[in-house]
Amino acid sequence: MNYKIKSRIWIEADDNVLLGEGRVRLLKAIDETGSLSKAAKSMQMSYKKAWTLIDAVNKSSKKPVTITSIGGKGGGGAVLTEYGRKLMLAFDDINKNCWNHLDTQIEKINNL
Repeated sequence: MNYKIKSRIWIEADDNVLLGEGRVRLLKAIDETGSLSKAAKSMQMSYKKAWTLIDAVNKSSKKPVTITSIGGKGGGGAVLTEYGRKLMLAFDDINKNCWNHLDTQIEKINNL
């Protein structure tokens, strides 16, 4: 039998969630689509929920993670700031390192 440790991590700022897997997926979708509404739709999430999540990230982070433009004739948009992109990449790296560490730790159980 082969065992695996399952875990989810998130980063908090003053007891508020800054980042977790869902928020990072939303940031990636914004980065790919250039739009909060398109990002929300691609994740089958309501625009209101997506906006609330991004607002919470922006309020909990040291710097804004997105820049939005108001809709008009061509429609609005959203892009990640340089800080937002770095934050997203840092979370991915932390998450990957956590999984790698857990994979080594499960050997303590697999080898019994």
